[in-house]
Amino acid sequence: MDVVDRMALSDLVGRYAAAVDRRDAATVAGLFTADAEFVQPPALVRRGGSATTVGGDAIASTVLAATAHLDSTHHAVHQQVLDSTDIDAVGQTYCTAHHIYRAKDGALRDNAVAIRYQDRYRKTDGRWQIARRELVVDFADDRAITVP
Repeated sequence: MDVVDRMALSDLVGRYAAAVDRRDAATVAGLFTADAEFVQPPALVRRGGSATTVGGDAIASTVLAATAHLDSTHHAVHQQVLDSTDIDAVGQTYCTAHHIYRAKDGALRDNAVAIRYQDRYRKTDGRWQIARRELVVDFADDRAITVP
């Protein structure tokens, strides 16, 4: 895999984080292939729901619905490890996802979740997209915060 592809894949995961934080459904959907799969940990799936969502539009709806109750989110993308195969690429990206919400007493809190995206990427018409994304949660920390 050349440096141009590595930079494009790094940009792809950064664009996903920014689009989720902006609640930009069209951009989120466009970052995935038409047949993409998004796999969530069973603990994050709402009762009666499936751990796997298929298709860019459905993935965008699922992700944004899961964050709709929050005041805001802030995804900080960290290291990314990439490997190429004959037709696509695979990668693991570390991220800290901050979920800002109001507690019952009105105070702001941050549920910070250390996550890893285990991805498979596909290049279509010269553009990299996410073909499969599995969300792995390593740990979470919930704390009071102050927002200026």
